[in-house]
Amino acid sequence: MTDIAMHGHGVRGMKPETLHSFDGIGDPGKFGVMFPNLLPLSASDDALAELAAAMLDKLDAKSNPDPAGDNRNIPAGYTYLGQFVDHDITLDTTPLDQQKADPKATTNFRTPALDLDSVYGDGPGIHPYLYQRDPGQPRIIGKMLIGHTGESGDQNGRAIPSLPNDLPRNQVGHALIFDERNDENLLVGQMHLLMLKFHNKVFDKLAVEQPNLSDGERFSEARRIVTWHYQWIVLFDFVERLTEPGLIQRIKQEGRRFYRFKQRPYMPAEFAAACYRLGHSMVRQTYSHNQVFNPTEDSIANGTLGLLFFFTGKSGSIVGELAPPPPNGPPPALQTALPSNWVIDWRRFFDLGTPAGGNFALNLSRRLDPMITPALHTLPGLTPNAPPQQVREFNLAFRNLRRGVQIGLPSGQAVCRAMGLTPLKPSQVATGPDGKAAKKHGLHEETPLWYYVLKEAEHFHKGERLGPMASIIVAETFLGMVHGDHESFLWQQSDWKPELPGAQPGHFTMADLIRFVGDIDPVGKALEQVLEPQP
Repeated sequence: MTDIAMHGHGVRGMKPETLHSFDGIGDPGKFGVMFPNLLPLSASDDALAELAAAMLDKLDAKSNPDPAGDNRNIPAGYTYLGQFVDHDITLDTTPLDQQKADPKATTNFRTPALDLDSVYGDGPGIHPYLYQRDPGQPRIIGKMLIGHTGESGDQNGRAIPSLPNDLPRNQVGHALIFDERNDENLLVGQMHLLMLKFHNKVFDKLAVEQPNLSDGERFSEARRIVTWHYQWIVLFDFVERLTEPGLIQRIKQEGRRFYRFKQRPYMPAEFAAACYRLGHSMVRQTYSHNQVFNPTEDSIANGTLGLLFFFTGKSGSIVGELAPPPPNGPPPALQTALPSNWVIDWRRFFDLGTPAGGNFALNLSRRLDPMITPALHTLPGLTPNAPPQQVREFNLAFRNLRRGVQIGLPSGQAVCRAMGLTPLKPSQVATGPDGKAAKKHGLHEETPLWYYVLKEAEHFHKGERLGPMASIIVAETFLGMVHGDHESFLWQQSDWKPELPGAQPGHFTMADLIRFVGDIDPVGKALEQVLEPQP
Protein backbone atom coordinates (compact mmCIF):
# COMPACT_ATOMS: atom_id res chain seq x y z
CA MET A 1 0.00 0.00 0.00
CA THR A 2 1.42 3.39 -0.99
CA ASP A 3 1.56 6.35 1.38
CA ILE A 4 0.99 9.73 -0.28
CA ALA A 5 2.13 12.82 1.61
CA MET A 6 -0.30 15.74 1.73
CA HIS A 7 -0.34 18.74 4.05
CA GLY A 8 2.37 17.04 6.07
CA HIS A 9 0.31 13.90 6.69
CA GLY A 10 0.28 10.42 5.19
CA VAL A 11 -2.94 9.58 3.36
CA ARG A 12 -3.07 5.83 3.02
CA GLY A 13 -5.03 3.91 0.42
CA MET A 14 -6.20 6.91 -1.61
CA LYS A 15 -5.70 7.48 -5.31
CA PRO A 16 -4.01 10.72 -6.44
CA GLU A 17 -7.11 11.90 -8.29
CA THR A 18 -9.06 12.06 -5.02
CA LEU A 19 -6.60 14.30 -3.21
CA HIS A 20 -8.11 17.54 -4.46
CA SER A 21 -11.18 16.59 -2.45
CA PHE A 22 -9.34 17.81 0.64
CA ASP A 23 -8.69 21.30 -0.73
CA GLY A 24 -11.37 23.95 -0.35
CA ILE A 25 -12.63 26.28 2.30
CA GLY A 26 -10.10 25.12 4.85
CA ASP A 27 -11.06 23.79 8.26
CA PRO A 28 -13.92 25.95 9.54
CA GLY A 29 -14.17 24.08 12.83
CA LYS A 30 -16.94 21.77 13.92
CA PHE A 31 -19.67 23.74 12.17
CA GLY A 32 -19.40 25.55 8.83
CA VAL A 33 -21.04 26.15 5.47
CA MET A 34 -20.43 24.72 2.00
CA PHE A 35 -21.37 27.94 0.23
CA PRO A 36 -20.11 30.83 2.38
CA ASN A 37 -20.68 33.49 -0.29
CA LEU A 38 -24.40 32.95 -0.77
CA LEU A 39 -26.87 35.42 0.72
CA PRO A 40 -29.24 34.11 3.41
CA LEU A 41 -32.92 33.73 2.64
CA SER A 42 -35.22 36.08 4.52
CA ALA A 43 -38.80 35.09 5.39
CA SER A 44 -41.23 36.11 8.12
CA ASP A 45 -42.40 33.70 10.80
CA ASP A 46 -45.98 34.19 9.60
CA ALA A 47 -45.08 33.11 6.06
CA LEU A 48 -43.15 30.10 7.32
CA ALA A 49 -45.97 29.11 9.67
CA GLU A 50 -48.51 29.17 6.84
CA LEU A 51 -46.23 27.06 4.65
CA ALA A 52 -45.61 24.61 7.50
CA ALA A 53 -49.34 24.21 8.17
CA ALA A 54 -49.88 23.25 4.51
CA MET A 55 -47.26 20.50 4.74
CA LEU A 56 -49.71 18.01 6.27
CA ASP A 57 -49.69 14.31 5.39
CA LYS A 58 -52.97 12.44 4.86
CA LEU A 59 -54.41 9.76 7.15
CA ASP A 60 -57.23 7.31 6.55
CA ALA A 61 -60.34 6.88 8.69
CA LYS A 62 -58.39 4.77 11.21
CA SER A 63 -55.56 7.31 11.49
CA ASN A 64 -53.18 5.18 9.44
CA PRO A 65 -51.11 6.83 6.69
CA ASP A 66 -52.62 6.92 3.21
CA PRO A 67 -50.85 4.06 1.34
CA ALA A 68 -50.52 6.33 -1.69
CA GLY A 69 -47.85 8.24 0.24
CA ASP A 70 -45.70 5.18 0.96
CA ASN A 71 -42.21 4.89 -0.52
CA ARG A 72 -41.89 1.30 -1.73
CA ASN A 73 -38.15 1.68 -2.28
CA ILE A 74 -37.24 2.48 1.33
CA PRO A 75 -38.49 0.33 4.25
CA ALA A 76 -39.34 2.27 7.39
CA GLY A 77 -36.36 0.98 9.36
CA TYR A 78 -34.11 3.31 7.37
CA THR A 79 -35.93 6.28 8.90
CA TYR A 80 -34.59 5.33 12.32
CA LEU A 81 -31.23 4.16 11.05
CA GLY A 82 -31.01 7.73 9.77
CA GLN A 83 -31.82 9.10 13.22
CA PHE A 84 -29.27 6.78 14.82
CA VAL A 85 -26.66 7.99 12.30
CA ASP A 86 -27.57 11.60 13.03
CA HIS A 87 -26.89 11.05 16.72
CA ASP A 88 -23.57 9.43 15.83
CA ILE A 89 -22.29 12.23 13.62
CA THR A 90 -23.64 15.04 15.81
CA LEU A 91 -22.87 13.55 19.19
CA ASP A 92 -24.25 15.94 21.78
CA THR A 93 -24.84 14.65 25.29
CA THR A 94 -26.43 17.91 26.45
CA PRO A 95 -29.92 17.26 27.90
CA LEU A 96 -32.56 17.87 25.24
CA ASP A 97 -34.14 20.80 27.10
CA GLN A 98 -30.79 22.63 27.17
CA GLN A 99 -29.82 22.21 23.51
CA LYS A 100 -31.96 25.17 22.41
CA ALA A 101 -29.39 27.50 24.00
CA ASP A 102 -26.97 26.74 21.17
CA PRO A 103 -28.92 26.73 17.89
CA LYS A 104 -25.84 26.11 15.74
CA ALA A 105 -24.67 23.18 17.88
CA THR A 106 -21.18 24.66 18.17
CA THR A 107 -20.56 23.56 21.75
CA ASN A 108 -20.36 20.07 23.26
CA PHE A 109 -20.17 18.76 19.71
CA ARG A 110 -17.63 16.26 18.41
CA THR A 111 -16.00 16.21 15.00
CA PRO A 112 -18.49 14.50 12.68
CA ALA A 113 -17.47 10.92 11.90
CA LEU A 114 -19.20 7.58 11.40
CA ASP A 115 -17.24 6.06 14.28
CA LEU A 116 -20.04 4.79 16.58
CA ASP A 117 -18.81 6.85 19.52
CA SER A 118 -22.48 7.14 20.46
CA VAL A 119 -22.30 3.39 21.17
CA TYR A 120 -18.75 2.88 22.43
CA GLY A 121 -18.19 6.16 24.26
CA ASP A 122 -14.45 6.45 24.85
CA GLY A 123 -14.06 2.72 25.45
CA PRO A 124 -14.11 0.41 28.49
CA GLY A 125 -11.36 2.30 30.31
CA ILE A 126 -13.13 5.68 30.30
CA HIS A 127 -16.79 4.62 30.25
CA PRO A 128 -16.91 1.21 31.97
CA TYR A 129 -20.64 1.48 32.71
CA LEU A 130 -21.34 0.64 29.06
CA TYR A 131 -19.61 -2.74 29.23
CA GLN A 132 -20.09 -6.19 30.73
CA ARG A 133 -18.01 -7.48 33.63
CA ASP A 134 -16.64 -10.98 33.93
CA PRO A 135 -18.95 -12.82 36.40
CA GLY A 136 -17.25 -13.14 39.77
CA GLN A 137 -14.30 -10.98 38.76
CA PRO A 138 -13.75 -7.21 38.74
CA ARG A 139 -12.37 -7.07 35.19
CA ILE A 140 -14.40 -5.67 32.32
CA ILE A 141 -14.62 -7.75 29.17
CA GLY A 142 -15.04 -6.16 25.75
CA LYS A 143 -18.75 -6.86 25.31
CA MET A 144 -21.52 -4.28 25.51
CA LEU A 145 -23.99 -4.34 28.38
CA ILE A 146 -27.50 -5.54 27.40
CA GLY A 147 -30.70 -4.87 29.32
CA HIS A 148 -33.70 -7.14 29.94
CA THR A 149 -37.37 -6.37 29.39
CA GLY A 150 -40.09 -6.73 31.98
CA GLU A 151 -42.56 -9.61 31.74
CA SER A 152 -45.85 -8.82 30.02
CA GLY A 153 -48.63 -10.43 28.02
CA ASP A 154 -50.10 -10.49 24.54
CA GLN A 155 -53.60 -9.82 23.23
CA ASN A 156 -54.61 -13.44 23.93
CA GLY A 157 -53.50 -13.47 27.56
CA ARG A 158 -50.30 -15.43 26.90
CA ALA A 159 -47.24 -14.56 28.95
CA ILE A 160 -44.19 -13.07 27.27
CA PRO A 161 -41.21 -13.58 29.59
CA SER A 162 -38.37 -11.19 30.25
CA LEU A 163 -36.15 -10.98 27.17
CA PRO A 164 -32.61 -9.64 26.64
CA ASN A 165 -34.01 -6.94 24.39
CA ASP A 166 -33.87 -3.61 26.18
CA LEU A 167 -31.22 -0.99 26.60
CA PRO A 168 -29.34 -1.46 29.87
CA ARG A 169 -31.00 0.66 32.57
CA ASN A 170 -30.39 1.69 36.14
CA GLN A 171 -32.83 1.23 39.02
CA VAL A 172 -35.00 4.18 37.92
CA GLY A 173 -35.14 3.20 34.25
CA HIS A 174 -32.50 5.60 32.91
CA ALA A 175 -30.72 4.04 29.92
CA LEU A 176 -27.01 3.36 30.44
CA ILE A 177 -25.93 4.50 27.00
CA PHE A 178 -23.46 7.16 25.95
CA ASP A 179 -25.94 9.31 24.01
CA GLU A 180 -29.26 9.48 25.81
CA ARG A 181 -31.00 10.77 22.67
CA ASN A 182 -31.04 7.13 21.55
CA ASP A 183 -33.70 6.47 24.17
CA GLU A 184 -36.03 9.23 22.98
CA ASN A 185 -38.20 6.90 20.90
CA LEU A 186 -38.54 3.15 20.92
CA LEU A 187 -37.39 2.57 17.33
CA VAL A 188 -34.09 4.43 17.67
CA GLY A 189 -33.63 2.72 21.05
CA GLN A 190 -34.06 -0.72 19.50
CA MET A 191 -31.66 0.34 16.71
CA HIS A 192 -29.07 1.22 19.35
CA LEU A 193 -29.66 -2.14 21.01
CA LEU A 194 -29.18 -3.87 17.65
CA MET A 195 -25.75 -2.24 17.34
CA LEU A 196 -24.84 -3.40 20.86
CA LYS A 197 -25.79 -6.94 19.90
CA PHE A 198 -23.92 -6.65 16.60
CA HIS A 199 -20.73 -5.85 18.49
CA ASN A 200 -21.25 -8.73 20.93
CA LYS A 201 -21.87 -11.18 18.08
CA VAL A 202 -18.64 -10.11 16.36
CA PHE A 203 -16.78 -10.29 19.69
CA ASP A 204 -17.99 -13.87 20.25
CA LYS A 205 -17.09 -14.80 16.68
CA LEU A 206 -13.53 -13.58 17.24
CA ALA A 207 -13.31 -15.55 20.49
CA VAL A 208 -13.84 -18.73 18.49
CA GLU A 209 -11.75 -17.82 15.45
CA GLN A 210 -8.87 -16.07 17.22
CA PRO A 211 -8.77 -17.51 20.77
CA ASN A 212 -5.26 -16.19 21.45
CA LEU A 213 -6.36 -12.56 21.40
CA SER A 214 -6.54 -10.78 24.74
CA ASP A 215 -9.83 -9.14 25.78
CA GLY A 216 -8.44 -5.74 24.80
CA GLU A 217 -7.23 -6.96 21.41
CA ARG A 218 -10.52 -8.73 20.76
CA PHE A 219 -12.48 -5.59 21.68
CA SER A 220 -10.40 -3.41 19.37
CA GLU A 221 -10.73 -5.82 16.46
CA ALA A 222 -14.48 -6.27 17.07
CA ARG A 223 -14.93 -2.50 17.14
CA ARG A 224 -13.04 -2.15 13.86
CA ILE A 225 -15.12 -4.83 12.15
CA VAL A 226 -18.40 -3.39 13.46
CA THR A 227 -17.49 0.20 12.58
CA TRP A 228 -16.25 -0.57 9.08
CA HIS A 229 -19.37 -2.61 8.26
CA TYR A 230 -21.52 0.20 9.69
CA GLN A 231 -19.69 2.74 7.51
CA TRP A 232 -20.26 0.52 4.49
CA ILE A 233 -23.98 0.22 5.30
CA VAL A 234 -24.34 3.99 5.65
CA LEU A 235 -22.58 4.73 2.36
CA PHE A 236 -23.73 1.90 0.12
CA ASP A 237 -27.06 0.79 1.61
CA PHE A 238 -28.54 3.87 3.28
CA VAL A 239 -27.16 6.86 1.33
CA GLU A 240 -27.47 5.14 -2.05
CA ARG A 241 -31.12 4.29 -1.32
CA LEU A 242 -31.72 7.97 -0.66
CA THR A 243 -29.73 9.14 -3.69
CA GLU A 244 -28.90 6.68 -6.47
CA PRO A 245 -26.90 3.46 -6.88
CA GLY A 246 -23.30 4.06 -7.85
CA LEU A 247 -23.20 7.71 -6.73
CA ILE A 248 -20.85 7.10 -3.79
CA GLN A 249 -18.37 5.19 -5.92
CA ARG A 250 -18.51 7.84 -8.63
CA ILE A 251 -17.81 10.66 -6.17
CA LYS A 252 -15.06 8.59 -4.58
CA GLN A 253 -13.33 8.27 -7.95
CA GLU A 254 -13.94 11.82 -9.21
CA GLY A 255 -13.52 13.66 -5.91
CA ARG A 256 -15.85 15.81 -3.86
CA ARG A 257 -16.63 19.19 -5.41
CA PHE A 258 -18.58 20.99 -2.69
CA TYR A 259 -17.92 19.36 0.71
CA ARG A 260 -14.21 20.11 0.93
CA PHE A 261 -11.77 20.53 3.78
CA LYS A 262 -8.03 20.29 4.25
CA GLN A 263 -7.64 17.96 7.20
CA ARG A 264 -10.69 17.76 9.45
CA PRO A 265 -14.34 17.22 8.47
CA TYR A 266 -16.87 19.78 9.64
CA MET A 267 -20.66 19.76 9.87
CA PRO A 268 -22.09 21.84 6.99
CA ALA A 269 -25.18 23.86 7.81
CA GLU A 270 -26.71 23.09 4.42
CA PHE A 271 -26.56 19.38 5.33
CA ALA A 272 -27.44 19.48 9.03
CA ALA A 273 -30.25 22.05 8.93
CA ALA A 274 -31.78 21.18 5.55
CA CYS A 275 -30.71 18.27 3.35
CA TYR A 276 -30.37 15.66 6.11
CA ARG A 277 -33.65 16.69 7.71
CA LEU A 278 -35.25 14.61 4.97
CA GLY A 279 -36.00 11.97 7.62
CA HIS A 280 -38.84 14.05 9.03
CA SER A 281 -40.71 13.46 5.78
CA MET A 282 -40.15 9.69 6.06
CA VAL A 283 -41.88 9.27 9.47
CA ARG A 284 -45.15 7.30 9.58
CA GLN A 285 -48.06 8.07 11.89
CA THR A 286 -48.43 4.37 12.79
CA TYR A 287 -46.29 1.25 12.52
CA SER A 288 -46.91 -2.48 12.49
CA HIS A 289 -44.46 -2.95 15.36
CA ASN A 290 -44.80 -6.65 16.16
CA GLN A 291 -47.54 -9.24 16.41
CA VAL A 292 -48.86 -7.68 19.63
CA PHE A 293 -48.96 -4.03 18.47
CA ASN A 294 -50.06 -3.45 14.88
CA PRO A 295 -52.95 -1.93 12.88
CA THR A 296 -54.96 -5.18 12.63
CA GLU A 297 -57.88 -6.25 14.82
CA ASP A 298 -55.72 -9.08 16.22
CA SER A 299 -53.59 -6.85 18.43
CA ILE A 300 -53.65 -4.95 21.71
CA ALA A 301 -53.34 -1.61 19.94
CA ASN A 302 -51.90 0.07 16.91
CA GLY A 303 -48.23 1.02 17.00
CA THR A 304 -48.75 4.76 17.00
CA LEU A 305 -45.94 7.28 16.96
CA GLY A 306 -47.13 8.54 20.34
CA LEU A 307 -46.74 5.11 21.92
CA LEU A 308 -43.30 4.66 20.38
CA PHE A 309 -42.24 7.79 22.23
CA PHE A 310 -44.17 6.84 25.39
CA PHE A 311 -42.32 3.56 25.92
CA THR A 312 -38.92 5.16 26.43
CA GLY A 313 -37.05 6.51 29.41
CA LYS A 314 -36.05 9.77 27.71
CA SER A 315 -39.20 11.15 26.10
CA GLY A 316 -41.98 9.21 27.77
CA SER A 317 -42.35 6.50 30.36
CA ILE A 318 -41.53 2.81 30.26
CA VAL A 319 -44.54 2.23 32.48
CA GLY A 320 -47.91 2.19 30.74
CA GLU A 321 -51.43 0.87 30.69
CA LEU A 322 -50.62 -1.07 27.51
CA ALA A 323 -47.97 -3.08 29.30
CA PRO A 324 -50.21 -5.60 31.11
CA PRO A 325 -48.66 -7.87 33.74
CA PRO A 326 -48.25 -11.59 33.05
CA PRO A 327 -51.47 -13.63 33.32
CA ASN A 328 -52.40 -14.36 36.93
CA GLY A 329 -49.49 -12.23 38.11
CA PRO A 330 -49.62 -9.17 40.35
CA PRO A 331 -49.46 -5.79 38.60
CA PRO A 332 -46.00 -4.28 39.02
CA ALA A 333 -45.84 -1.20 41.23
CA LEU A 334 -43.12 0.27 39.00
CA GLN A 335 -41.58 -1.21 35.91
CA THR A 336 -38.13 0.14 35.08
CA ALA A 337 -37.64 -1.75 31.84
CA LEU A 338 -39.35 -1.94 28.48
CA PRO A 339 -42.32 -4.34 28.58
CA SER A 340 -41.46 -7.52 26.68
CA ASN A 341 -44.44 -7.14 24.36
CA TRP A 342 -42.88 -3.97 22.90
CA VAL A 343 -39.71 -5.62 21.55
CA ILE A 344 -39.33 -4.90 17.84
CA ASP A 345 -39.95 -7.39 15.02
CA TRP A 346 -37.18 -6.45 12.59
CA ARG A 347 -38.93 -8.19 9.67
CA ARG A 348 -41.49 -5.40 9.76
CA PHE A 349 -38.90 -2.62 9.40
CA PHE A 350 -36.35 -4.07 6.96
CA ASP A 351 -37.05 -6.32 3.99
CA LEU A 352 -35.94 -9.80 5.07
CA GLY A 353 -38.07 -11.51 2.44
CA THR A 354 -41.00 -12.32 4.72
CA PRO A 355 -44.27 -12.55 2.77
CA ALA A 356 -47.17 -10.38 3.94
CA GLY A 357 -50.11 -12.11 5.57
CA GLY A 358 -52.13 -12.34 8.77
CA ASN A 359 -51.13 -9.42 10.99
CA PHE A 360 -47.68 -9.18 9.36
CA ALA A 361 -46.79 -6.33 7.01
CA LEU A 362 -43.56 -4.59 6.07
CA ASN A 363 -43.61 -0.96 7.16
CA LEU A 364 -42.62 1.42 4.38
CA SER A 365 -41.24 4.88 4.91
CA ARG A 366 -43.25 7.84 3.67
CA ARG A 367 -42.25 9.50 0.43
CA LEU A 368 -39.58 12.18 0.42
CA ASP A 369 -41.98 15.03 -0.23
CA PRO A 370 -43.26 18.08 1.66
CA MET A 371 -46.00 16.14 3.46
CA ILE A 372 -45.19 15.68 7.18
CA THR A 373 -47.17 13.30 9.38
CA PRO A 374 -49.74 14.99 11.70
CA ALA A 375 -47.98 13.83 14.89
CA LEU A 376 -45.00 16.00 13.97
CA HIS A 377 -47.28 19.01 13.47
CA THR A 378 -48.35 18.82 17.13
CA LEU A 379 -45.31 17.88 19.18
CA PRO A 380 -45.73 16.88 22.86
CA GLY A 381 -46.07 19.68 25.37
CA LEU A 382 -48.67 21.82 23.59
CA THR A 383 -51.29 23.08 26.02
CA PRO A 384 -55.01 22.93 25.11
CA ASN A 385 -56.51 26.06 23.55
CA ALA A 386 -53.05 27.55 23.00
CA PRO A 387 -52.89 30.70 20.82
CA PRO A 388 -51.76 30.27 17.18
CA GLN A 389 -48.29 31.71 17.80
CA GLN A 390 -47.71 29.09 20.49
CA VAL A 391 -49.22 26.28 18.39
CA ARG A 392 -46.73 26.82 15.58
CA GLU A 393 -43.84 26.46 18.02
CA PHE A 394 -44.88 22.82 18.39
CA ASN A 395 -44.95 22.19 14.64
CA LEU A 396 -41.73 20.46 13.55
CA ALA A 397 -42.09 21.70 9.97
CA PHE A 398 -42.22 25.30 11.23
CA ARG A 399 -39.22 24.72 13.49
CA ASN A 400 -37.19 23.38 10.55
CA LEU A 401 -38.16 26.26 8.28
CA ARG A 402 -37.46 28.91 10.90
CA ARG A 403 -34.17 27.30 11.92
CA GLY A 404 -32.94 27.61 8.34
CA VAL A 405 -33.73 31.33 8.36
CA GLN A 406 -32.21 31.84 11.82
CA ILE A 407 -28.84 30.37 10.87
CA GLY A 408 -28.76 32.15 7.52
CA LEU A 409 -29.25 29.35 5.01
CA PRO A 410 -29.56 30.43 1.37
CA SER A 411 -32.50 29.46 -0.82
CA GLY A 412 -32.61 26.14 -2.60
CA GLN A 413 -32.41 27.92 -5.94
CA ALA A 414 -29.25 29.80 -4.87
CA VAL A 415 -27.57 26.55 -3.84
CA CYS A 416 -28.48 24.93 -7.17
CA ARG A 417 -27.03 27.84 -9.11
CA ALA A 418 -23.84 27.70 -7.04
CA MET A 419 -23.54 24.00 -7.89
CA GLY A 420 -24.11 24.58 -11.60
CA LEU A 421 -27.53 22.92 -11.52
CA THR A 422 -30.74 24.24 -13.07
CA PRO A 423 -33.15 25.11 -10.23
CA LEU A 424 -36.80 24.18 -10.19
CA LYS A 425 -39.02 26.68 -11.94
CA PRO A 426 -41.31 28.74 -9.68
CA SER A 427 -44.29 26.95 -11.21
CA GLN A 428 -42.76 23.59 -10.26
CA VAL A 429 -42.38 24.67 -6.63
CA ALA A 430 -45.92 26.10 -6.54
CA THR A 431 -47.67 22.75 -7.06
CA GLY A 432 -50.08 21.26 -4.51
CA PRO A 433 -51.56 22.89 -1.39
CA ASP A 434 -48.11 23.39 0.10
CA GLY A 435 -46.87 25.02 -3.09
CA LYS A 436 -49.89 27.32 -3.07
CA ALA A 437 -48.91 28.51 0.41
CA ALA A 438 -45.31 28.99 -0.72
CA LYS A 439 -46.42 31.03 -3.73
CA LYS A 440 -48.62 33.27 -1.59
CA HIS A 441 -45.49 34.54 0.17
CA GLY A 442 -43.12 34.51 -2.80
CA LEU A 443 -41.32 31.42 -1.50
CA HIS A 444 -41.80 29.61 -4.81
CA GLU A 445 -39.15 31.88 -6.37
CA GLU A 446 -36.57 31.79 -3.58
CA THR A 447 -37.43 28.77 -1.46
CA PRO A 448 -36.33 27.68 2.04
CA LEU A 449 -33.62 25.07 1.54
CA TRP A 450 -35.22 22.28 3.60
CA TYR A 451 -38.55 22.68 1.81
CA TYR A 452 -36.78 22.88 -1.55
CA VAL A 453 -35.01 19.54 -0.85
CA LEU A 454 -38.38 17.83 -0.36
CA LYS A 455 -39.97 19.58 -3.32
CA GLU A 456 -37.02 18.61 -5.51
CA ALA A 457 -37.40 14.94 -4.55
CA GLU A 458 -41.13 15.10 -5.26
CA HIS A 459 -40.62 16.71 -8.67
CA PHE A 460 -37.78 14.57 -10.01
CA HIS A 461 -38.50 11.15 -8.48
CA LYS A 462 -42.06 11.25 -7.09
CA GLY A 463 -40.58 11.27 -3.60
CA GLU A 464 -38.87 7.89 -3.97
CA ARG A 465 -35.38 9.41 -3.66
CA LEU A 466 -33.67 12.78 -3.44
CA GLY A 467 -33.28 15.15 -6.35
CA PRO A 468 -29.93 16.16 -7.88
CA MET A 469 -28.90 18.98 -5.52
CA ALA A 470 -29.70 17.21 -2.26
CA SER A 471 -28.27 13.89 -3.52
CA ILE A 472 -24.87 15.46 -4.13
CA ILE A 473 -24.78 17.30 -0.80
CA VAL A 474 -25.84 14.24 1.21
CA ALA A 475 -23.52 11.83 -0.63
CA GLU A 476 -20.50 14.14 -0.55
CA THR A 477 -20.98 14.94 3.14
CA PHE A 478 -21.19 11.32 4.24
CA LEU A 479 -18.32 10.27 2.00
CA GLY A 480 -16.23 13.18 3.30
CA MET A 481 -16.91 12.24 6.93
CA VAL A 482 -15.60 8.73 6.28
CA HIS A 483 -12.72 10.01 4.11
CA GLY A 484 -11.61 12.36 6.89
CA ASP A 485 -11.65 9.73 9.66
CA HIS A 486 -8.16 8.25 10.01
CA GLU A 487 -9.60 5.04 11.47
CA SER A 488 -12.15 4.47 8.70
CA PHE A 489 -11.90 1.81 6.02
CA LEU A 490 -11.50 4.49 3.32
CA TRP A 491 -8.41 5.87 5.07
CA GLN A 492 -6.92 2.58 6.21
CA GLN A 493 -7.82 0.36 3.24
CA SER A 494 -9.77 2.10 0.50
CA ASP A 495 -10.38 -1.11 -1.48
CA TRP A 496 -11.77 -2.97 1.55
CA LYS A 497 -14.90 -5.07 1.14
CA PRO A 498 -17.16 -6.36 3.94
CA GLU A 499 -15.80 -9.55 5.49
CA LEU A 500 -18.96 -10.68 7.28
CA PRO A 501 -21.45 -12.85 5.37
CA GLY A 502 -24.03 -11.07 3.24
CA ALA A 503 -26.65 -12.05 0.69
CA GLN A 504 -24.38 -10.54 -1.97
CA PRO A 505 -20.63 -11.29 -1.67
CA GLY A 506 -18.60 -8.15 -1.05
CA HIS A 507 -21.66 -6.18 0.08
CA PHE A 508 -23.34 -5.74 3.47
CA THR A 509 -26.75 -4.24 4.20
CA MET A 510 -28.96 -3.67 7.22
CA ALA A 511 -30.81 -6.88 6.32
CA ASP A 512 -27.46 -8.73 6.39
CA LEU A 513 -26.63 -7.20 9.78
CA ILE A 514 -29.95 -8.29 11.25
CA ARG A 515 -29.52 -11.84 9.91
CA PHE A 516 -25.99 -11.95 11.32
CA VAL A 517 -27.18 -10.91 14.79
CA GLY A 518 -30.00 -13.43 14.47
CA ASP A 519 -32.41 -11.88 16.98
CA ILE A 520 -35.04 -11.07 14.36
CA ASP A 521 -38.46 -11.54 16.03
CA PRO A 522 -37.96 -12.17 19.77
CA VAL A 523 -41.65 -11.77 20.69
CA GLY A 524 -42.77 -14.22 18.01
CA LYS A 525 -40.13 -16.72 19.08
CA ALA A 526 -41.17 -16.43 22.73
CA LEU A 527 -44.84 -16.95 21.89
CA GLU A 528 -44.02 -19.97 19.73
CA GLN A 529 -42.37 -21.55 22.76
CA VAL A 530 -45.48 -20.82 24.83
CA LEU A 531 -47.59 -22.66 22.25
CA GLU A 532 -45.30 -25.71 22.04
CA PRO A 533 -46.89 -28.80 23.63
CA GLN A 534 -45.49 -29.57 27.04
CA PRO A 535 -43.81 -32.99 27.50
